[in-house]
Amino acid sequence: MNSYNPTILSTFTANPKYTKSTSEILRDMEIHLADHDERFRRKVLRIFEYAQVDRRYSIMPAEDVLAPLSFEQKNNRYMEQVKMLGEEVLTGALERANLTPHDIDFIITVSCTGFMIPSLDAYLINQLNMRQDVVRLPVTEMGCAAGVSAMIYAEQFLRANPQKRAAIVSVESPMSTFQHGDFSMANMVSAALFGDGAACAILGPSDQPGPQVLGSEMFHFFDEIDMMGFHLSDSGFRMVLSPDVPEKIESHFGEILHPFLERFGLTIADIQHLIFHPGGKKIIQLAEQLFAEFEKDLTDTRAVLRDFGNMSSATVLFVLDRLMSRAVPTGDYGLMLSFGPGFSAQRVLLKWQ
Repeated sequence: MNSYNPTILSTFTANPKYTKSTSEILRDMEIHLADHDERFRRKVLRIFEYAQVDRRYSIMPAEDVLAPLSFEQKNNRYMEQVKMLGEEVLTGALERANLTPHDIDFIITVSCTGFMIPSLDAYLINQLNMRQDVVRLPVTEMGCAAGVSAMIYAEQFLRANPQKRAAIVSVESPMSTFQHGDFSMANMVSAALFGDGAACAILGPSDQPGPQVLGSEMFHFFDEIDMMGFHLSDSGFRMVLSPDVPEKIESHFGEILHPFLERFGLTIADIQHLIFHPGGKKIIQLAEQLFAEFEKDLTDTRAVLRDFGNMSSATVLFVLDRLMSRAVPTGDYGLMLSFGPGFSAQRVLLKWQ
């Protein structure tokens, strides 16, 4: 095994300016659902009330989220805001790491909730006057798992190129994917769970204390292609979200974790910090049940879901950012874990050195 382990040098998060509490959103949804029967309205409102999300952020005001905007109109907003938020989080992470844009050798941009060519990384190279030889990798179709996927790509690049640095920039706008005329449960549940946000993580060599990446792996579920994703329609991205996701995760949980940790001579009991993607209330409850005998703490995961909602790929980096803001004892282990379209699980093992 390679003796060099890249270190997470810094993280930074940001949210767009438009925000509403769940109580405010409930009033908006009552108006949006006014033409439907009372039983359906109550069912949808209960989904919002019990989603355990107190606040959501959006790149556009609520009236526009709920309006019958065209795909072009929504995607234009997405492109405009993604550039601004991407620059904000990358600049913030560079400052925290005492680095400049010229110090970055590899930039990975992550987003699945809009579409743009050139991709975000090209704009950031121009906006921040980054080096002309910086290596670009846009990750566009891995959904909620992509925050951890990007960590895997960064780790593998850095192991092959010691002394270089990688920046991961995730910017997501699930609120832009809300479908005005779609009253399916998938669209309603998506609206209740998701919010917009951006995050950055910078990795590279360091002589300072911090979390090092010991290893990473992906785990692919066979024959579960339709569990999660988007269907691209004339009106934009239509959410595909199977209610069977928690059951599928539970049935494979041992396969996902135990062999991976055993490669490093570890068990779940050895992990002090779970950096778990808060996919939703049911996913967190499932994780708490599965980890119950080990008394693992998912406070950060719950807090991110409560304060921001599920921000797709950026969410797990928000959880990581909370942990990075605290003093973590040397020798502690952390496990990053997320699930996404494919259907797949992504895992990264950290150790504070």
